[in-house]
Amino acid sequence: MRNRLGLATLLAGTALLYLWDLGAEDWANTYYSGAVRAMSQNWTAFFFGSTDAGGTVTVDKPPAALWVMALSARIFGLSSWSVLVPQALMGVAAVALLHASVRRVAGPGAALLAGAAFALTPVAVLMFRYNNPDALLVLLLVAAAYATVRATERASTRWLVLAGALVGVAFLAKMLQAFVVLPALALAYLVAAPTGVWRRVRRLLAAGLAVVVAAGWWVALAELWPASSRPYIGGSETNSVLDLTFGYNGLGRIFGGGRGGPRPEPPPGEVPPGAVVVGPGDGFGGAAGWSRPFGEQVGGQVSWLLPAALVLLVACLVLTRRAARTDRLRASLLLWGGWTVVTAAVFSFAQGIFHPYYTVALAPGVAALVGIGATMLWRLRAAWPVRLTLVVTVAGTAAWAAVLLSRTPEFVPWLRWVVVAAGAVAALALVAEVWTRRAAVVAALAVVVAAAAGPAAYAADTITSTHRGGNPTAGPATGAEPGGVHIGPGRGPGAGPDGPGGGPGPASDPELVGLLRGAGTTWSAATTSASAGAGLALASGTDVMGIGGFNGGDPAPTPERFRELVAAGEVRYFVDGGSGPRGDSEIATWVREHFTPTTVGGRTVYDLSRPAA
Repeated sequence: MRNRLGLATLLAGTALLYLWDLGAEDWANTYYSGAVRAMSQNWTAFFFGSTDAGGTVTVDKPPAALWVMALSARIFGLSSWSVLVPQALMGVAAVALLHASVRRVAGPGAALLAGAAFALTPVAVLMFRYNNPDALLVLLLVAAAYATVRATERASTRWLVLAGALVGVAFLAKMLQAFVVLPALALAYLVAAPTGVWRRVRRLLAAGLAVVVAAGWWVALAELWPASSRPYIGGSETNSVLDLTFGYNGLGRIFGGGRGGPRPEPPPGEVPPGAVVVGPGDGFGGAAGWSRPFGEQVGGQVSWLLPAALVLLVACLVLTRRAARTDRLRASLLLWGGWTVVTAAVFSFAQGIFHPYYTVALAPGVAALVGIGATMLWRLRAAWPVRLTLVVTVAGTAAWAAVLLSRTPEFVPWLRWVVVAAGAVAALALVAEVWTRRAAVVAALAVVVAAAAGPAAYAADTITSTHRGGNPTAGPATGAEPGGVHIGPGRGPGAGPDGPGGGPGPASDPELVGLLRGAGTTWSAATTSASAGAGLALASGTDVMGIGGFNGGDPAPTPERFRELVAAGEVRYFVDGGSGPRGDSEIATWVREHFTPTTVGGRTVYDLSRPAA
C-alpha cells in the first residue's frame, strides 16, 4: 500500500508540474502547431506531416509526434491545450515506465528516486510542456527500455521484439536519434538473458527486424507514393525521405554540413512584446567536445546529476563484477549506463545541428542510474569504500549544482549557498556514521536539498515562464541560439500573440487577420517560409503557404507551379518577409516585380489577384 501511494504521489506531482498553467505557452513552436492545424484539416497532410493543408511541403521531421497532436486537435478542436496536453501526458507516462523499469530490479525506493529525478530534470519539464517531437521520442524509448528489462528477465522473444518495434516507431518521431540507445538495449540482453548465446543473437536479429518494419512502413509508402500527389519532403535535397534520414536528420547532424543550418531569427513583428531573442553564442549548444554537456548552454538543462550518475555507474559495476552473468541489477546498469554514455558521447561530438533541448534524451538514463546506484550504495554503506564513494558523490553533486547556479547569479542568488551547506551536512553525516533516527532524517533532507534544489528551482522557473520558437531553454536562459525566445516570469499584457492576458501581437494584427480571413481562396496567402506562415495561419484560421518549407530553403513550390496557382486564383495574397535568404527567393522577386505592395498591420502585402498595371 505504501509503495502504491508513493507511485501515485509521484505521478500526480508530475502531472501537476507538466500541466501547470500550460495554456500560457500558447502555440509554443508555431512551426509545429501550424502543421498540426494543417494536418487536422486534411488526411493527406496528416499522413505526410504537411505544413499546410494544401500539401506544399512537409515538416523537416517524420510525422509521428504530430499525428498525436493532430488527432487530439481533430477530437477536441484546435487549441494550445489540445496540442500541448498530449505532450504533458507523455511525460507522466514516461515517468511511470521508468519507475516500473527500475522497480523490477532495484525495488520501490530506487524507482521513486529515479522517477522523481527524471520528472524534475529541467529539460524534461520543458519538453513535456512543448510541442517538439522529443516528448514522443523519449516516451517510446523509455517504453523500449522497459520491454528490454522484461525480455532480459526470462529471455522473452515477445518482449524483445516489442522493444525493437517501439524503437522503430520512435524513428518516426525523430529519425536516427531513436537508434542511439539501440547498443545499450542490445548489450543488456546479449549479456544477461538466461539462454544460450546463439538464441540471444537470433532473438536480437528478430528484434532488429521489428525495428526495420516499424520504422520502414511509412518510409516505404512515402518513397513509393507519386511525388506529384504528395507534399515535397521538407529538409531533403532530392524530395526523398531516405535523403532526409541520412542527410539533414542523420549524418549531417553528426559530421556537420548539409542543409538546414541555424533557425533564422524571427522576422520583424513575430517576436512577442517583452521577449528576449538570445544570440548565437558558441553555435549550436556550445563547441563540440566532452565539455559540451556541462557547458554554459547545456549544463543547466540536464547535467545536475550527470556526474553523480557516472560515478554511481562505475561504483555499482565494480560492486557487481562477481555477480552471475544473468544478474538483473547489473543488466540494468549496462542498459541505463550504455544509454547515458552513448547518448552523451553522440551529443558531445556532434558537429552539425545540435540544440540544448535534445538532451532530454539523456534524462531517463541519468535518473535511472541515480536511483539504482544511490540505493545500492546506501544499502552497502557499512563498508568504508562505499561510504567514501557516497560522500564524494553527494559533495560533488552539491558543488556542481553551485557552479550551475552561479552561471545565473541573479536567479535566486542565495540558493547555491543553501545547496553547498546541505551538501556539507550530508557529507559530514555520512562520514560520522551517526544514525539515530533524527540524524538520519536530517541527513536525508540534506541530501535531497543538495541534489534536487537546483533542478527544482529551474523546473519552477520553467513552468512560470513562456517559451517560443525552435530552441527553447529550461530555467533562466543562459545562451540559446537564434530563434529561441524566453519570456521570463510575471507575464503581463502582451505576453504573446493572442496569448492569455495580452492583446494581439504584430504577427496577428487584426487588420491583417481580417484580410486573410476574407480571402476566400485555397491559400489565403503565401509567405517566405513555413515557420513564418504558421503564425499567420494560426492567427487567421486560414491556410497559408510557407514557400520553401521550414526556413525557405526547399524547392517547393517551384516558381512555375506558384505562378500557375496564382493564375488559377488559388493564392490571394503574398505577405513579404523582407530581404535575406528567405525573402530574396525567385518567387518573392517575381511577386515584387508584378504586383503592387500595400502595408497591412505593419506587414508588406501583395494582392495576387490584382497585377500591377
